[in-house]
Amino acid sequence: MAQAAFAPEPAPQRPEPSFDVLRWHDEPWTARLALDLLPETNGPKVEVLSGSVIVTPHAGFDHQNVELDLAYLLKQAARRAGLWLYHEVNIVSGDDLFIPDIVVLRASGGGRTTMKISDAVLLGEIVSPGNRRKDVIDRPREYAAAGVPFFLRVDLRNRVPTLALYELVDGDYRPLAAAAAGSTFTMVRPFDFSVDPADLLDDEAS
Repeated sequence: MAQAAFAPEPAPQRPEPSFDVLRWHDEPWTARLALDLLPETNGPKVEVLSGSVIVTPHAGFDHQNVELDLAYLLKQAARRAGLWLYHEVNIVSGDDLFIPDIVVLRASGGGRTTMKISDAVLLGEIVSPGNRRKDVIDRPREYAAAGVPFFLRVDLRNRVPTLALYELVDGDYRPLAAAAAGSTFTMVRPFDFSVDPADLLDDEAS
């Protein structure tokens, strides 16, 4: 009688990315691990800092509205200067993974999942009540340490939008331009751009 042909064991299937891994993975996290093991999401931001995963829910309507409008206006100005602008994309800095609100790059990120922080010309954060320390103190310090030339901060305190641009000088960010709602914010580096911050915010719901 002919013997049955040998059937090799099927190769083990790699599990689909899942947030369940956060319950059992107890080693330090890296950007690469997070990108490999966690699913892509249009929901909360998933970042990695100093070996820990940081999950942040979406901010309020004011934050989202300003982010979209500002990104649209900035993108046009950036492209005229030969730069590429995105919002909420993966930026890798060593083992850390950041998702800034605003990202201006020297090269296009088309077709990619991540870009290196060394490709960033400007990173921007929009401050809202739940993340004030992160956006005012922690992130500028981390971006400066990584050598990002410019940092843009948008503050929505009391629903009076303020834009402030900082330039990296001797390892620290120094103020370069600033304006509050009702006046004109103007910058010439890293590209020409101007806006009245008041134009970025919708009327308050009645």
